Amino acid sequence: MAAERFPGETTSMFKNPLVVGRVIGDVLDPFTKSIELRVVYNNREVNNGCDLRPSHVINQPRVVIGGDDLRTFYTLLMVDPDAPSPSDPNLREYLHWLVTDIPATTGANFGQEIVCYESPRPSMGIHRLIFVLFRQLGRQTVYAPGWRQNFNTRDFAELYNLGSPVAAVFFNCQRESGTGGRRH
Repeated sequence: MAAERFPGETTSMFKNPLVVGRVIGDVLDPFTKSIELRVVYNNREVNNGCDLRPSHVINQPRVVIGGDDLRTFYTLLMVDPDAPSPSDPNLREYLHWLVTDIPATTGANFGQEIVCYESPRPSMGIHRLIFVLFRQLGRQTVYAPGWRQNFNTRDFAELYNLGSPVAAVFFNCQRESGTGGRRH
């Protein structure tokens, strides 16, 4: 079975872990990273595709955002496109966290948490938890959605004129007793 291709997709994109992990495609359109985004749980930095258990992600992570101008603000969101299970993601995407008005060069704790952090608790399969960072047009220009389930990152970005993401990173998470295996 041939791999599904997306408009503008090139062979070199397959080296991008966001493409390999189907973050590009399932949640985001192709974009160019333009700012540093570091996500750290209990002194363990999230690298694309790493595995973290629910016990490692109970508390919200420390998030550091790059940039050089405190007058530039960012929106950070955390979504699970595999809820409630990768084989039947009928709640795709599930919004775990939303922080707005984060000044460049700071972190999520300097922004406005408008949807509080909810730790992932996958019950079936391996879930991708994705952090996406957008540059805002100004302060107080992004508002909370009415619900967490069936959130859509693309629609949210369009609604608030956020444009393409400026950074993203994801990790895999499965129930504590899970042993890996297939995503389905």
